[in-house]
Amino acid sequence: MLAAIFNALRLPELRNKLLFTAGLLVVYRLFSNVTIPGASPSALQSLFNSQPLLGLLDLFSGGGLSTFSVVALGLNPFINASIIMQLMTVVSVRLDEISKEGELGRRRFTRWVRYLTVPLAFGQSYGFTVLFQNATPPILPTNMDWFQRLTIMLTLTAGTVLAMWIGELITEYGIGNGVSLVIFAGIVARAPRTLGSSVVGHSTGGGLADLVPFVLLGVIAVIAIAFVIEVQQAQRKIPIQSAQRLTGGRTVQGRQSFLPLRVNTAGVIPIIFALSIMTFPTILAGYFAGAPTGTWYRNLADWVRGNFVPYGPNLSSTIAYNAAYFLFIFGFTYFYTFVQFKPDDVADNLRRYSTFIPGIRPGRPTAEYLTHVMNRITLAGAIFLGLITVVLPIVAARVSNIPPTQMYLGGTALLIVVGVALDTMKQLETQLVMRQYRGFIR
Repeated sequence: MLAAIFNALRLPELRNKLLFTAGLLVVYRLFSNVTIPGASPSALQSLFNSQPLLGLLDLFSGGGLSTFSVVALGLNPFINASIIMQLMTVVSVRLDEISKEGELGRRRFTRWVRYLTVPLAFGQSYGFTVLFQNATPPILPTNMDWFQRLTIMLTLTAGTVLAMWIGELITEYGIGNGVSLVIFAGIVARAPRTLGSSVVGHSTGGGLADLVPFVLLGVIAVIAIAFVIEVQQAQRKIPIQSAQRLTGGRTVQGRQSFLPLRVNTAGVIPIIFALSIMTFPTILAGYFAGAPTGTWYRNLADWVRGNFVPYGPNLSSTIAYNAAYFLFIFGFTYFYTFVQFKPDDVADNLRRYSTFIPGIRPGRPTAEYLTHVMNRITLAGAIFLGLITVVLPIVAARVSNIPPTQMYLGGTALLIVVGVALDTMKQLETQLVMRQYRGFIR
């Protein structure tokens, strides 16, 4: 990896791309530290410690939500808009056809995602102002008028558009995927401060004995990273054979190749879906925190806020919560995998280009075979996501005696950091190979 970066810095074109990418990431980090006036930092921190979903949203905002900065929403509305549009291709035949129209269709699809991002950002900004006003203790002033609320909403929406623009500039003129790199930079930039505060908060004055839990946690992290790298790069290679054909009066012999099927095709999207569902009751219960004491809905809200959590005092409810969380991740992994990978379309494309899987007839039998293979490898991917997201923090907490809330890199953050690093390095190496061939041709 270091050799690839060093070689890239020696080439003027790649060096400019790297510097351009780094410069835009620094600009985004500067905006993430420009906070919106009127918010209470202590109340904000208290709310984030009690709401796992807010921690995930903060992860995708690059750390801007935890400080309630002008880019507090970050790329969350853009990611939500992309997911919605992808799901709409399953419902709408016209959208599915447009998404397959090549470069022109991709541009139209991306333009609609941008249009959808703005109202989603505006709606989410209103939701956050209401949530922060009704939090206990309140984060925003409870007597805030509509002009102040509208100003905050417009500022947050503009911050989302700015973040989306920065991500697209990086994708077009820099190195790597801009959206992923913005999230990656936010996770990495906060690592030293967060890890330092965790060490200080867990220190009891016992000298070297205080470092033992963090050494154990570091060993678990290294093993987990190696596991994530192995699974993220794992793929099933389906052999394919192109038929012999006549081109320009010449007979072109068929070629052998393979169709790569990734084990973790869905990425982190199933985790977002599952966590959104699991934390919805807690967020809904938060709106009844100010209800009259003794009413049934106030008692129900208090029970939900105290027991329907991943790490609570009630062991049975904690087990039930994490079991349900694991099952939701498992189910959404299958759902989103087959939203992205459509065996019928892949089989039609293979038949269109006179390509087939040896031993499998083209058409419907090929689609059934691909569905069977994807079901098997998606099982491994679903178990992998559940282990990393649900089981890993519990095991790490038991071994190191560090509470899960004090751990910086959870399963989702680990997947993002490792995945973005691998994809960026692959793209950088591809750029190096292209320029080596270009220099040879010259």
